[in-house]
Order: sequence, then C-alpha cells, then structure tokens
Amino acid sequence: MPDRYHIHTVPTPGRFYRVGKFGGIDWREDCSRCSNCVKRRCCFDVYTHETAHNRDPIAAIQTLYECKACFSCVQGCTKGLLSLSVNPEFLEMGDDFWTPDLILSTWNQSDSGRIPVSGAGYRGRFHGPGFDSIWTDMSEIVRPTRDGIHGREYISTSVDIGPKPMRLRFASDGRILSEPANLLEIQIPAILDLPPWLIGRSGLSEARAVAAKELKTFAVMSARDAALLPPDLKPFAAPVIQDIRGDGNEFGEGRKMVQLLDGPDVLTAAEIISENPQSIVSVRMALRPNSADRIIELSRSQIKVFQLCADLHGCERMSDDSPGRHMKDVLREIHGRLVNEGIRDEVTLIVSGGIALAEHMAKAIICGADLVAVDTALLVAIGCRVCRSAHRRSGDGTDVDLSEASCGSCPVAFGSVDREYAAQRMINLIGAWHSQLIEVLGAMGIREVRRLRGEMGRAIFMEEIEKEAFGDLLQVSPLQASA
Repeated sequence: MPDRYHIHTVPTPGRFYRVGKFGGIDWREDCSRCSNCVKRRCCFDVYTHETAHNRDPIAAIQTLYECKACFSCVQGCTKGLLSLSVNPEFLEMGDDFWTPDLILSTWNQSDSGRIPVSGAGYRGRFHGPGFDSIWTDMSEIVRPTRDGIHGREYISTSVDIGPKPMRLRFASDGRILSEPANLLEIQIPAILDLPPWLIGRSGLSEARAVAAKELKTFAVMSARDAALLPPDLKPFAAPVIQDIRGDGNEFGEGRKMVQLLDGPDVLTAAEIISENPQSIVSVRMALRPNSADRIIELSRSQIKVFQLCADLHGCERMSDDSPGRHMKDVLREIHGRLVNEGIRDEVTLIVSGGIALAEHMAKAIICGADLVAVDTALLVAIGCRVCRSAHRRSGDGTDVDLSEASCGSCPVAFGSVDREYAAQRMINLIGAWHSQLIEVLGAMGIREVRRLRGEMGRAIFMEEIEKEAFGDLLQVSPLQASA
C-alpha cells in the first residue's frame, strides 16, 4: 500500500510587522508594585516583551500585539489597573469579506501549519452570506474509525485533472480497446493560482513553484515566469499562454498542464492538444452569468478543463456595477447543466477567487467544483493585509501581465520576500487546510474527496431551509397586497 499523503509543515514565524487584535491598557500611576504582580505570570510573556521594547528610547509606543485575551491579568490585578481593548489598527485590515479575524487566522495557520483552535470558543454567527449559508452533514462524526486525522481509515484527498472517458471498450479477449485517459492526479484538491492583483515583479512565482513541488500540485504563473524557473521546478508550473503562437514553445518543454485565456481563438487549442497529447490544456475564464453556456460550447471540442475566476469575494464578475451571484449558486447551476447534458464526468471544473478558508474548499466541491485554485490566501500567508486601497485589482481574473510597479506603500514588500520563507508559509497554510479537509470528510463519512463533488444532499443550504420552513409566511396574498 502506498504511503499516506502527508504535508510536512515547519513552524515559520512571520517576518513582517504583525498587527494583533487585542491591546492592553495599563494605568501605571496607581500601581503598588506588588511582589506577586500578574504581569510576571503572563504565560505569553507579553509584559516582559513590552518592557524590553520600552527600554529603547526611540521606539514607538505600540499596543500589546502578542496578547491572546485570556484576561488572566485583568482578573488577577488586585488594584484593577489593567484592561483590554480591540486594536483600532487591526479593525482597519481587509474588507467586509477578508475580515481582520480571517486574516489573523490565516497568519496563525501559516505560522504553525496546524488547525486553528480558539480557546474562547466560537462566538460568531452560525449563518451568513456566501459559503456561510452552507452547513455540512457531520452525521458520521461519532465513528472512531473515521475520526478525521486521528482515525484509522485512510481518507484520500487526491483528484484528477483532465478529460475522462464516459465508457470503456473491450475486445473479446478482454483487452481494453479504449485509448488511455490523459489524466493528471494531484494529491490535494487545490492548485496555487496567480495573485489576484498586480503586485509587481517578485520571486513569488518561484516560491509558489517550490510550494507546489512539496505539495504535489501545480502553480499557475505567466509563461515568462515559467520559462525562468529552474529545471527541477518546471514540471510543477502551469503557464498561462496569452498568445498561442508566441508562447507555443511552452508546450515543448514537457509541460503537464497549461492554461489558455478564453477568447475568440481559444478553440485553436484543439490543434495544439493533438500535437502535444501529454499536455492538459485548461481554459481560464471569468465567472460570469453565461459561464455554463460557454463551458458547454467549448466542451464539445477537445477542451475539457476550465478554471472559473470569481472576484475577490467569490462572486460573479458583472459588466456593470450590479452585484453578482456567489460562486456557490453559479457552481450549482453549472454542475446541473453539465449533468443534464450528460458530460459532467468529462469536464474538470476549477474555481478561484474568494477561497479564504479550508471550509470554502470543501463547500465549493460540494457545489460542483472538482478542485479550487488558491490566490489571495497565499498572499495573506506571507503577511498581506488585503489593503482596501493600496492594491491595483485586475479586471476579470485573467490579467496575468504583472506590472513592474509594486503595491504602493505595502508593508510586506513582496519584491524582497525570501523564496524559501514564502514557500514554507504557503506549505504550512495548505497543510492546515488539508488537515481540516480530512476532518470534514471523516465527519461526513466520505473516504475520498472525489465523492464529495456535487454531493449537495450531504449539505444544508440556508436559503432552502428558510423557504421550506417560512415560505408560506413570506408570501403575500392578493387581498393583503390590495389592502
């Protein structure tokens, strides 16, 4: 039996300025200098680090960014001089989707590579928009043999990329007459995608390739960056071909997977596939209301792999300013259309944009995706705060011509990030996500992630439950409407 797939994580503390959630307020004027001061008993040595910082006369006064809000010092101070508050700088990070708590959780997972645990318990809402409106079925959580990462059964997280035959043909003597399927198997249902905005020239493409090699997956990057990779990393790069004629040499370098930008000439990829049968070609397109029609149109040719690029919040990219649907609804529509057309098993769907948590990966697969592409979360793993105004956003998720300009006054300075440091932080984050995915699969009683695709019966959608429970109450009778 082959060895279990395991992601080797290494604790990698962040090297950039970390913004903490809580800060301490200390009224030192009334301090009695107690011999058993609670500050000395802080299990995180927050006050010790603060004292060492304050000895530097030119250092700026900072809040206690290492505080974990255990309230031990607040409750233990005999004079009641200590209190905690939320750091205002922390609340300024991110936006409505990439919340400060989500960014901090991503940082912590990238530090250790472990599943995040909150000692104070979950104090958030139990449903909300987007993926937060989906509850997964955890009916098998009591079975000891399927207890996630602690169980005795092997839970597979590998998926296939590429066209799959709908049927097999056999000769009278049992020989298989069907041509072997050209499939790529990766060990985790995630690939490492391009940055969602222009971050300037940096070594992040090579760092993602290093991480992809360790994770046994692929890193999407521009053809120019893929050509500059060392020979040992090139098999793990999936270059995006903007000009089929100009970048066609990328097919001749043993590429296992390449991407083509959707456009009027994308069907010429069928000719390229016939000349390079070992390369899986994926069409990269923006997630739009007509995506299902476009996928069905292209799937009638030899193109069977598609990456759907949602916006930063996981919604459709609309031509006007109107809000688009969340990817969970679009994926369910596309999956259903492909099933009705009888071609679902032939097509591989990759979705990107708005994949911020491990649960988003599982829920996207439940809604019909085969795997996800991680983009913004990889930048957050390195230290990005998802600034609201500093980043230049790309238009439709298919802009891969990275500019020479940097992200304004970004405190992370991606251009100076060490390759090994960035790669290990990405590996730690995906390692934590992989453990959480196994926990979800184990609790659902599913032994391989391939079976999770489209299993909408194993999930509860809040909109459907509300409609079923309160549908009659929400309807207005004609008599009430006229009144």
